[in-house]
Amino acid sequence: MASILKRGDEVEVCSKQVGFVGSYYAATVITSIGNHSYAVRYKNLVTEEDQSQPLTEIVAADELRPMPPKVSATGFSLDDAVDAYDNDGWWVGTISGKRGSDHYYVFFNTYGVEILYPLSRLRPHL
Repeated sequence: MASILKRGDEVEVCSKQVGFVGSYYAATVITSIGNHSYAVRYKNLVTEEDQSQPLTEIVAADELRPMPPKVSATGFSLDDAVDAYDNDGWWVGTISGKRGSDHYYVFFNTYGVEILYPLSRLRPHL
């Protein structure tokens, strides 16, 4: 992937930090650093020192993926792989149930928890 990303590309960063495994955060590529790393600026994460400043960090190429296409979903079925938007990022889970016409339970295997989300905060996992 190192050779295909360039300054300004919209990406998602897959976190490998404990407590954030299985989550993706929107970012923009600032620059390439060698063949295996990039400097990125996050869209929704801020620095601890100044919460008005977007977080910028260097990440390995294998932690990046192009921004997935926008896919409208009118509903999901049991066991569908989804991303749920929570805590400023997209978290990978599986549909484990439904409540009403537009709320779904998502099970996060990595953490062993199930959370209810409205359809508007879910997308198919790609």
